[in-house]
Amino acid sequence: RKLAEEAIDVTLPGRPVQIGHKHPLSIIMAEIKDIFTAMGFKVAEGPEVEYDYYNFEALNIPKGHPARDMQDSFYFSEEVLLRTHTSPVQIRVMEKRVPHLPVRIIAPGKVYRRDDDATHSPMFHQVEGLLVDKECTFGDLKGVLLNFARQMFGQEREIRLRPSFFPFTEPSAEVDISCINCGGKGCRVCSNTGWLEILGCGMVHPKVLANAGYDPEEVVGFAFGMGVERIAMLKYGINDMRLFFENDVRFLHQF
Repeated sequence: RKLAEEAIDVTLPGRPVQIGHKHPLSIIMAEIKDIFTAMGFKVAEGPEVEYDYYNFEALNIPKGHPARDMQDSFYFSEEVLLRTHTSPVQIRVMEKRVPHLPVRIIAPGKVYRRDDDATHSPMFHQVEGLLVDKECTFGDLKGVLLNFARQMFGQEREIRLRPSFFPFTEPSAEVDISCINCGGKGCRVCSNTGWLEILGCGMVHPKVLANAGYDPEEVVGFAFGMGVERIAMLKYGINDMRLFFENDVRFLHQF
């Protein structure tokens, strides 16, 4: 009788295997790559452990600049650190390409800074873009970024460029998109401004072109850089960056 009670009913269905989900950052990173490769950009990669020269000096960030401070960057030695942005890839690619034109790349990857709160992480992901050619203008840059914004956030999106400062671009700008939530009318998400910041950009500084081996009198270029987490937070309405790294299955199953 006991054996009969413990018998396994082989006709019962087994426990279902849970299907895995792509991580939201992987989804957004793939989307960004697809958008820019469709515009003719190639994907380039570089080392995460980088020389101070490529991370700072070649990008017109001189000795004494706040970004070089030990409180902001992870140094292994005086000359070696974890890269704080993917911009060093731009220098490495240009050095190899001289004198050939055009240079048209995006550089996705992990970067590291001493930050840790709801909107910052000590490790996060960036995608930076670079185009160098005989002729390109700020208007070309705006066109590329408008196309990106509409492909990523919807064809009804508009962008605006605000003057800003970056050591490696001149002139420089911050790029905002019309609010995803209210369409630019003003709401809590956009602090009633109607705009949300998504990235920084500008025309490549002549010193950066010269450091890479190009003649700034002969060529020009533009560059842009964005945080992948920032793009994902805006697209999916996520308000805490730490959710991306906590491996909470309840969160990940939503994507």
